[in-house]
Amino acid sequence: MTALIALVRKDLVLFLADRRALVLALIMPVMLGAFFGFLFGGSGRSDNSKIEIGVASQDDSDISRQIISGLKADSSLHTVDLTPEEAREQVRKGKLTTALVIPAGFGQASGAAFFGGAAKPEIAIFYDPTQSAVLAMVKGLLTQQVMQVVSAEMFGGKQGFQFIDQSIAQLDQAAQADPARTEMRDFLRSVKKFQMDNQTQGQAATPGTPQHAGGLSVPFVMQEQAMSSGPKYNGYAHSFAGMGVQFILFMGLDAGVGILLARRLGLWSRFRAAPISIGTILGARAISSALIALGLLAFIYLVGGVFFQIRIAGSMPGFLGIALCFALFTATFGLFIAAIGTTPEATRRLATFATLIMVMLGGAWVPAFIFPQWLQTASLIMPTRWAVDGLDAMTWRGLPLDAAWLPMAVLFGFSLLFGALALWKFRREDGA
Repeated sequence: MTALIALVRKDLVLFLADRRALVLALIMPVMLGAFFGFLFGGSGRSDNSKIEIGVASQDDSDISRQIISGLKADSSLHTVDLTPEEAREQVRKGKLTTALVIPAGFGQASGAAFFGGAAKPEIAIFYDPTQSAVLAMVKGLLTQQVMQVVSAEMFGGKQGFQFIDQSIAQLDQAAQADPARTEMRDFLRSVKKFQMDNQTQGQAATPGTPQHAGGLSVPFVMQEQAMSSGPKYNGYAHSFAGMGVQFILFMGLDAGVGILLARRLGLWSRFRAAPISIGTILGARAISSALIALGLLAFIYLVGGVFFQIRIAGSMPGFLGIALCFALFTATFGLFIAAIGTTPEATRRLATFATLIMVMLGGAWVPAFIFPQWLQTASLIMPTRWAVDGLDAMTWRGLPLDAAWLPMAVLFGFSLLFGALALWKFRREDGA
């Protein structure tokens, strides 16, 4: 036991003695976690998720002005007034995802086309080809605004009165040659009566104040509910989990490469010459690596809690259990790398590549729910996926202890597997 404690203490002292490596291990996951967390919505601020679009209007009608006002008032958009040339260039350079150009005469033409009797005007939409999802959203919001504003003008606005009067006069003449036109004329007369009734009611309610019909609108409202047992979604909580998992695994990788360096320098032979079993040596390295991993994870979440409002909204025992199992996995991962490695240089390159693949497929860089469904299922073979999902469950998702058992079991299972393989390999080489 004395030898085990001495070996653990030696590893901890060496780790803390390298000031530059220690600073990088503590600061880099926090900096990258803050960056990725901000990109994915931060701590829930709506400003971070607004879509910035450009609007260029060549039309001076009330209809166009009201459409632009409606877009500017939408909580999911941030509109920028531009010229058509500026709109095209901003999208082409990737500074805007989408830009709209409302042509001259749009108000008059859209009113005339409302009842299907005239050519429909075109609104040009410039968009970044990498942002097709944003394009669909902007088109839907634009359609809503145009339908509401144009219908309101046609049923109760000044332009609507003029259009109905002109159309009725034209249909009166056409009805003499084509009796079928009388149906459209009668319909427009009913619309005119509706306009007059609305105008009369509006003037009676507030004399001298112009009144406008509300126009056609979406016949339902949507009640948005962010489903989380804990606080609202915090992008920082996920990114800190992902970056913490990534850099702690790199620490485990360095621990494994350190064993290979010790072999090259002959230090490993000195350890083996001492009256210490191979199990004690590997156990000491595993314990020290796990303690370092726990310390790094504690620091990362301490900074996240103080500066980025990350909270353990779920089970604290569950969070600690997942942290402990991940720390054990990190330690045995390093031992496994040392067991199968050859030279430190080649092993570091291959292990770094393997670690980055695990981190990427584990959802550490971007949330796994963004992946295609088949990749989400396939990524479940990655221990990093269980670590990130488990930490998410105990933080912003606010899930109970029951949700921690499976991630803990998977991580502990991988720890046993890697630890057993490393011990078998080292004993085999020692026996040879």
